Amino acid sequence: MNSRTGPGFSNWPHTDPGAVPDAISAVLGIVQQPGKSVSESVAAALEGRVRLLVFDNCEHVLDAAADLIEAVLAHSATVTILATSREGLGVADEHLWPVPSLDVGAGIDSAAADLFVERAQAVSPGFSVANADEAAAVVEICGRLDGIPLAIELAASRMASMTVSEVRDRLDRRFRLLVGSRRGVARHQTLHHAVAWSYDHLDEAEKRLLDRCSVFAGGFDLESACAVGGSDDPDDFAILDLLDALVRKSLLVADRSAGRTRFSMWETIRQFAEEQLVARGEATEARDAHARYFARRESDILALWDSPRQREAYDWFATELPNLRTAFRWAADHDDLDVAAAIATYAAFLGFWVEQFEPAAWAEELVEPARAIDHPRLAQLYAMATQCYAVGRLDDALAYVEAGRLAIDSNRFEPVPYDFESWLGGPYIWTGVPERWLELCRNMIAQGRDTHYFAQAALVVALTFTGAADEGLAASEGLIAAADASHNPVVICYALIAYGYPRRDTDPVIAQECFRRGLAIAQESRNRQLESHLAGNHSLVAAAQGDVVDALDHLTRAIRNHCDAGSFSLMLTPLTILAKVLDRLGRYKPAATISGFASTPFTRGSFPEINDLIAHLREVLGDQTYESLAHQGETMTTTAMATYAFDQIDQARAEL
Repeated sequence: MNSRTGPGFSNWPHTDPGAVPDAISAVLGIVQQPGKSVSESVAAALEGRVRLLVFDNCEHVLDAAADLIEAVLAHSATVTILATSREGLGVADEHLWPVPSLDVGAGIDSAAADLFVERAQAVSPGFSVANADEAAAVVEICGRLDGIPLAIELAASRMASMTVSEVRDRLDRRFRLLVGSRRGVARHQTLHHAVAWSYDHLDEAEKRLLDRCSVFAGGFDLESACAVGGSDDPDDFAILDLLDALVRKSLLVADRSAGRTRFSMWETIRQFAEEQLVARGEATEARDAHARYFARRESDILALWDSPRQREAYDWFATELPNLRTAFRWAADHDDLDVAAAIATYAAFLGFWVEQFEPAAWAEELVEPARAIDHPRLAQLYAMATQCYAVGRLDDALAYVEAGRLAIDSNRFEPVPYDFESWLGGPYIWTGVPERWLELCRNMIAQGRDTHYFAQAALVVALTFTGAADEGLAASEGLIAAADASHNPVVICYALIAYGYPRRDTDPVIAQECFRRGLAIAQESRNRQLESHLAGNHSLVAAAQGDVVDALDHLTRAIRNHCDAGSFSLMLTPLTILAKVLDRLGRYKPAATISGFASTPFTRGSFPEINDLIAHLREVLGDQTYESLAHQGETMTTTAMATYAFDQIDQARAEL
């Protein structure tokens, strides 16, 4: 006992499990009774007494503490035990109360930020978060440190000699940075010591799995843990037991909110485990296994996409994007072209539909290495790389289209998945040569490569683009029924677009029904690409029928989706329609400004009405005024134009 703490308390750490009963008896002043063990003597002495016993930090003497607590509780119903530990004791009637990290969600007003500021001012009285940049840095530090109080205190102690931004910028080396006073408790002198205290109490199998799981980014599930942990069984109960133990010991977090358990670890724990993985010489093996696992997921995820459960494929993609990014980067940097190309291809394919174009850049990165060796996936990489047209890089997209068509026609490479070849025509539209797209679609159909009716649907739209609306109408017959039989939401949506597109003027009621049904399907399946496209078409017909409010609502959705995704080329379509709607409302000046931004070879070809719109605006405003306003719009940035468009929509709504 430390006499300075007063009777009944002890702050001496006990590391020997066998000494736990003696330590407790000494604190309570209980003498071992003849014929009884120390534990039995403690339990007997407490019988009938009202006491609260606090056992702090039990994790390193867990079994001994549990045995003693069980003995006490068996003899007395009046004793209450409060025990703190990294994991539960496993005794009868135990109630677990998880102690979370400090809240970081409230920004600079969070408990974590309050602790940082308090400790920072203790070592640097002039420290303040009045400056917005410093406040933001404090919030970032607390978030990246997962709200762990010790880590935050150690970071704040650096304010004696550093700025808050300097601390933030060094958090990737947090175990070197977060070192406290030498006068503290040994395991609290550094963040490294604090984490090592928990890590050292794991058995070897638990340590190895934790280390290998440090390669995940953004979490993982049982199947992926098995793959990285070295098990061929995607439902290995040995791995499951280890994950369960790591969760119980607070080194992994289990999230069950989505209906399937997903594991994650705090970044501080992950960095520590990664260090151990490197030290044990298994980092390369684990990262290879991680990358190969996500490459192997291609077939089952794409099969899920080609089904009524398509939404689950997009949800999986959104959840696993950090892992896909990490796996691709590792494979690409280590010249594993097979793995990198597999990940880039199906990630870019899924990304297209949800307007997440980052994986398309991965495909671009691999084009030259794949071309140099005639890699089997070269045609697929070209097809995915063409998505760069969506962010405004039309010349590059055209080059990929032409090279991709040559690669596909050579029949030397793996086919492009799910008729995505038909989407190679996108850059042709945006550069004002839809005839090339029409040619591509006819060729796909003639070659028997239209397995999902995409080429047929694209053919209808291309015919309408090129002025052959009657032929497009004929080609659209039977398309919806065939698409419905596929039970694939994208196929159905695209068929509805193709069926409604040539009927916008001749049969707007049917067109509106198609767009409305397609929009509902796209929203339900979380397909932002088609949701935006259908919203734009819906608004065009709604405006023509005089339902301006409905048109403005759908234009807002389409513009915001494209803007948020960075698909700035695609945003031209709803902007063109907005200019038409504003013109109808007599808001000529904003219509002229927007038309100056939106008028391109694509919009002039796909919406020939824009030429009539511009002619009308010149007539009512005068050539000089129109030119001035159009030039103003033409020189605006995309973000500025989006902001301007939203403002004009709000004003129009207010007037209506």
